[in-house]
Amino acid sequence: MKDTKQQFEHVMTVCRDLFAKKLHDYGAAWRIMRPSSVTDQLFIKANRIRSIEVKGVTLVDEGIRPELIGIVNYGIIGLIQLELGYAETDDMDEKRALELYDKYAKQTLELMLRKNHDYDEAWRSMRTTSYTDLILMKIYRTKQIESLSGETLVSEGIDANYMDMINYAVFGLIKLEFGE
Repeated sequence: MKDTKQQFEHVMTVCRDLFAKKLHDYGAAWRIMRPSSVTDQLFIKANRIRSIEVKGVTLVDEGIRPELIGIVNYGIIGLIQLELGYAETDDMDEKRALELYDKYAKQTLELMLRKNHDYDEAWRSMRTTSYTDLILMKIYRTKQIESLSGETLVSEGIDANYMDMINYAVFGLIKLEFGE
């Protein structure tokens, strides 16, 4: 389990580094996105991964790895937006955005560690294509919860689905970087 935690933290450092660079270049322009738009952005990324997996060819010179990083970062953006609500302008400085990023990265790691304990690292035996399908399923669940205005009878909320998407994307990144 110690290796998993270290691998998770390494991958999250890579994702955070890209997030920080884009934050420098664009500011927190994502603050204007409503949570449903974040969910749609996650869908675009996951759907592209599935398309690449099925077709085996890309016409845009970016592969699966950047899309998985995008899922991690948009998942964290989604968690921030759920907490703060969306804004009418870019209303957040880099320091605050990174503090919130770190808060949700930590919460997602803690969730992964709890689940990883209970599931005994089953994700390591899964096919990476299954992560894609599970992320897409979580997106469709999130869209349904959004259409219900968050009013579920027995299901976890949107935040739990975002965290699961992040974790599946991290598992994919770990396998890409460290192998099976």
